[in-house]
This record gives sequence, structure tokens and C-alpha cells, in this order.
Amino acid sequence: MQLFYVPNISGAEVILNETESKHAIRVLRLNEGDQIELIDGKGGFYRARITNANPKKCKLSIIDSQTEFGKKDFHLHIAIAPTKNIDRTEWFLEKCTEIGIDEITPLLSEHSERKVIKPERLEKILVSAMKQSVKAYLPRLNELTKFSDLLQQATETKKYIAHCNEGEKPHLKNVVKPGEKVLILIGPEGDFSPEEVNLALQSGFKAISLGDARLRTETAGVVACHIVNLAND
Repeated sequence: MQLFYVPNISGAEVILNETESKHAIRVLRLNEGDQIELIDGKGGFYRARITNANPKKCKLSIIDSQTEFGKKDFHLHIAIAPTKNIDRTEWFLEKCTEIGIDEITPLLSEHSERKVIKPERLEKILVSAMKQSVKAYLPRLNELTKFSDLLQQATETKKYIAHCNEGEKPHLKNVVKPGEKVLILIGPEGDFSPEEVNLALQSGFKAISLGDARLRTETAGVVACHIVNLAND
């Protein structure tokens, strides 16, 4: 399947951007009359035919379309502290998009080692992973947000914070239910501070465990994503 990303599709004719056009015509060597599939990142899945094989502005004619392709009945939002090695955060974004996630917020907490991100680079990774996994919904990437601000902005009905502090905490797999709107907080390499954990609990979050092992930040994010998707499978 030759899958291409075209946001804001409207009408019967579509023009690929220069990057996608070059890939279609120069790399894949597609020609006029060949058919490809398109996604718009908003649930639209399209089948189209090439009408002008221009490597800079490849023109297509829509043959068939489908809305809400692969739509889920739950919403998963993970707020996670970007890692010092940004490659690990990029790995998290890629894998969670492939598994299934709706919203991601880079989180700035007390022990954060990385306080600057490049959203353009991260967006490209999300798009690539969406295409790789044949999904029609592009996860929403929010701006880098302070921990305290995130607590105030959270509107999810189920809110959890994963941390390594001592105390009895239920495993996420035992509390998450199908069809819920879920927000999970994942801390930095140094974990959330006790003050942050207490503030989250006072704001209606529930402390949860992701297992006995001490996980890296990005691994914890992927594990949480996988558990929520399994609960909704």
C-alpha cells in the first residue's frame, strides 16, 4: 500500500506537497493512472489516481473516500517529560502512534533535564509513524507545558500519575476501563518530586503503578499506552 499524508483534503482534486510528490514520482516511480491511498490525519482515508506525475506538484483525482477510518471509542492522552536524549522521546512518539494514542503533551516538571523541544521535528515523526501503521488520525502534539499548568488544564474523566515513590498503588491494568477518556502523567528520569505527586493527588489524579521494574521514561510511556489499548481491544 502506497500511503501519503495530505492534510485538509477538500474537493475531488488533490496536490501532493513537494516532499510527497518527489517520493511518489522519483522514488516509487509512479506514473499517471497509478492509484495510491491518502490520509488527512483527521480520520479521512482516500483512494486516488495520479493525473499529473509532476515530481514537485503531483496531481491526483479522488476515486473513493471513507470518514472516521479506524476511529476508536476511547481517548488516550499521555503527558510525558522529554528525555535528555531526545532520540528516546522520538522513539516514544513513534511507538505510541503505532500502538494508538490521541494526544501527547511534553511535560516540564521539577526534575526535567530537557526544557526545550523542536515540535516541527516531533510532528514529522508522528506523521511518519501514522503512515507506517496505516492510521488515519494524527495524534495531537501540544506545546511544552509546565506541570502545574497541566494539572489545571486537564479535562479528562480519568486522571493518573505514574511514579516510583513508596506506597501502595494499583496497577494501571486493574483500574483502566474500556471507553474512557484517560490522561496519564509520566515523569522525567529523576521521577516526579514528592511535592508534584501530592499536588497531582490534590488535583484529582490517582497514583498508579506500571509494574515492579523501574522503567525508563520513554519505556513507561509505551507501557502505559499499550495497557490502555489492550483494555480497549
